[in-house]
Amino acid sequence: MTKQPGGSAAAEFDQPVAGDRDAAADSGTTGSEAAAGQQATGTDRAGATGDAADAERDASTDDEPAAGSGPVPVPGAALLALLALGWLAAMLWSTREAINSAAAGVTAISLSAFALPGVISAALVAGAAFALSGVDLLGHRVGERATLRFLAATGAGLLIGLAAAFAINLTYADNATTNVIAGTSAAAAIIGGAVAGARSAPTVGAVVAAALGTLVFVVAFSRARDPLFDLFGAGDTQESLVNAAKWVSRTESLLAGVVAGLLAFGYLAWARRRAIRRNPDAPALRWPAYLVAGAGPGLLLLVAEVIIRVGGRSLLDLAAALSEADAVAQTSLGTSRVDNGIWVLFVGALTALIAFGRTLGPAGDDDPEPVAGTER
Repeated sequence: MTKQPGGSAAAEFDQPVAGDRDAAADSGTTGSEAAAGQQATGTDRAGATGDAADAERDASTDDEPAAGSGPVPVPGAALLALLALGWLAAMLWSTREAINSAAAGVTAISLSAFALPGVISAALVAGAAFALSGVDLLGHRVGERATLRFLAATGAGLLIGLAAAFAINLTYADNATTNVIAGTSAAAAIIGGAVAGARSAPTVGAVVAAALGTLVFVVAFSRARDPLFDLFGAGDTQESLVNAAKWVSRTESLLAGVVAGLLAFGYLAWARRRAIRRNPDAPALRWPAYLVAGAGPGLLLLVAEVIIRVGGRSLLDLAAALSEADAVAQTSLGTSRVDNGIWVLFVGALTALIAFGRTLGPAGDDDPEPVAGTER
């Protein structure tokens, strides 16, 4: 017999069987308990889904860069570039005036050899300052990519080197001496630009600022050489003149090293304050940065001496071949420049470290003192 919907047979078929009710009762599971179990299972699944979402959000937050991260800007980079370029222009102009005022070609060669160290040092610092300003201007386009930063800095130094060489060839007399000065200046500017490609931009900025201040100090110190010669006992004898010149040179190198160290420390302190205003969580520079910044001007002077002896060898040989006195003078000046670079290196590094050490507070006591009255 077929069971129709709504009939008595269908109603009998839809009712639960007694055996099924007995089995459910024997298992101890009621309808309310089953519903509660299903609700708890749904809650557990929702909680697991929420935990997974929170974990994904935390992971995505950790991957995002922190606020204020990225390349650290260099304080006063544009001003340093302008000052360094102005100093290079002043050195080129003074050298040109000295050479053009010479009455004979022999004197022009001697004056060119004497002026070459100043031009090379100025070109080295100008290339570094201009490259540092260019890299700082690019900012996030360069980022932390060391290769791209180095190439950009070297290219900026190349621009300054080509401009300096073009200015020398355009304004100086066209001879072999002029070509040596132009080529050596271009090489110095390119090397300075490569130095500015280092990753620690504030440290490079401190080196450039301290080196520029040191060069200005050395030129200004020349006005005090004559009084110091008299102070150190320069007389009519050759021995007294040599001893006085030695002490004057040492005094100049010592003071130049102190100036370099103080300028390097002051620049890094300024950079630190600006970095804190930009990002309060910015890490502080440690003592190696101050050591490198203080020693940097001396290192640049020694690098300039290497450039002079390699690129300007032909000019120095021409000047030394003029006479025995010129040969002795060139040898003495070369030795004096090396000694000066070494003095500035060590005194500058020591001065910067001492200045940095005076900013450090006393070490805290890690062991807490016992509280009074704790004993029973």
